[in-house]
Amino acid sequence: MISPDRFRKIRHMLLHRQPDLTVVMDNVNKAHNLSAIIRSCDTVGIGELHAVSYRKSIYTEQDAAAGASKWTTLHLYHEMATVYKKLSDQNMQILVASSSAGCMDFRNIDYTMPTALVVGAEWDGISEAALQGADQTIAIPMFGMVESLNVSVATALILFEAQRQRSAKGMYDSLQMEPGLFHRTLFELAYPRLSRELRQEGAPYPRLDEEGRIC
Repeated sequence: MISPDRFRKIRHMLLHRQPDLTVVMDNVNKAHNLSAIIRSCDTVGIGELHAVSYRKSIYTEQDAAAGASKWTTLHLYHEMATVYKKLSDQNMQILVASSSAGCMDFRNIDYTMPTALVVGAEWDGISEAALQGADQTIAIPMFGMVESLNVSVATALILFEAQRQRSAKGMYDSLQMEPGLFHRTLFELAYPRLSRELRQEGAPYPRLDEEGRIC
């Protein structure tokens, strides 16, 4: 039986999820960066994110990161075209963070629109495949000697600008998830073992009361 406090915390998290905001990691390979980006996503209400890898070693790191988070879902791909097709089908604007000339200041973007932020690898930067499919390239203004920020730091900066805009528009004040998905996810996070057993049996999930008790 889940405690009422924990149930309310999980419910509060899901009530603030932003299903039309996500991140795509383009060949990001370092475990600490993967973990930091996942934490930032969870903090701003992103429940699902994506990672593309072209190397088996990077895919392994990404797969490990996916299993390390209980509160977010990381989808893995070998080709950028596959994830771009999925995002386009969801009518998301695709923003690629880059340090190249001609990028728009990241603060001048409307993040209240359905948005996918693409961030690049530590080794190679943003891939050509990512750039070719972008609706807009964005950049963080830099005035020092370094040419770019750590990928997890840059991602956090951009995501918190998205959070600021969405908060100002009241997008965290009402449920953004589809109600059926909200209740299904709430039950699965509150009762993971029972939900697995019920799925295997093909049985529906029971209702939960306000304190997480099964009705």
